[in-house]
Amino acid sequence: MGSLPDISVLTSQLQNTLISYHNIEDDEWRLAKKSKDVTVWRKPSEEFSGYLYKAEGIVKDSPKRIVDYIRPGPYRLDWDSLMTSMDIVKTFDKQGCCVMRYTTAGQLWNIIAPREFIDFSYTTDYQDGLLSCGISVEHGDQQHSFVRGFNHPCGWFCVPTEADSPQSLLTGYIQTDLRGMLPQSAVDTAMASTLVNFFTDLRRTLK
Repeated sequence: MGSLPDISVLTSQLQNTLISYHNIEDDEWRLAKKSKDVTVWRKPSEEFSGYLYKAEGIVKDSPKRIVDYIRPGPYRLDWDSLMTSMDIVKTFDKQGCCVMRYTTAGQLWNIIAPREFIDFSYTTDYQDGLLSCGISVEHGDQQHSFVRGFNHPCGWFCVPTEADSPQSLLTGYIQTDLRGMLPQSAVDTAMASTLVNFFTDLRRTLK
């Protein structure tokens, strides 16, 4: 069981890293997938050999309610079709921080087998909205029936589109190392589709 890094340092690094992603110029991104109301881009990750994905769309609700459904808590498992289990294994005195263990379903006819993740999660104010971010940590024993994946710094910015507006702009940055012996084309297809489905599931539950 690995020991966790200093929480104050980790939250500061996470927040700064996500803000740096949010400031990447548009011309550095390449379109990965586009639906009617969600766009997904990607660029090579600086953390590992895969891609950093950016997903963006409008969600009709307030930032607080949207993020309450995204971050670890009682709502997430009810609506996220990819997530099959979630447990908060450690909480901290610093508000908005926890470590969670969660598992995901197999994808692409189980070419990508179910995965397990142990993530540190942190939620904080950002402009007039919220930022909920996380990173995988080496903590806890691996379940033998799952491949242990690893999330490099990732997160969701959620800000109102205008003052007193009933809708918000939700922008996510995801870079997941699924590990195991997987064709890169399968990983790329799964990641882009998963992010579109994330918005679909979230909007449906917030109606």
